[in-house]
Amino acid sequence: QVQLVESGGGLVQAGGSLRLSCAASGNIFSSIVMGWYRQAPGKQRELVAIITSGGVTNYADSVKGRFTISRNNAKNAVYLQMNSLKPEDTAVYYCNAGGDISPFWGQGTQVTVSS
Repeated sequence: QVQLVESGGGLVQAGGSLRLSCAASGNIFSSIVMGWYRQAPGKQRELVAIITSGGVTNYADSVKGRFTISRNNAKNAVYLQMNSLKPEDTAVYYCNAGGDISPFWGQGTQVTVSS
């Protein structure tokens, strides 16, 4: 079982930065793929970034070059550094463990980018 708790969301002006954190419980963290997803009002949830247990990353085209995903296996934590934020990045951001078909999701944290 894995439990996930996100933090770090908030309101920021366009061009600003935020750093999201996800604290995970469970002894399988270091061996599992972790990811950040987001869901904007009226839209489907979409992948933002993932990171494998070995540190290989993949990003949605819309965030490449602006967002960076990282993980600290010793702290059971995964992070999302978001720079050059745009109004279209406004969404609820969710931490995920195990891929989008897994049942392990955080409660979500709101990110709002004002223009």
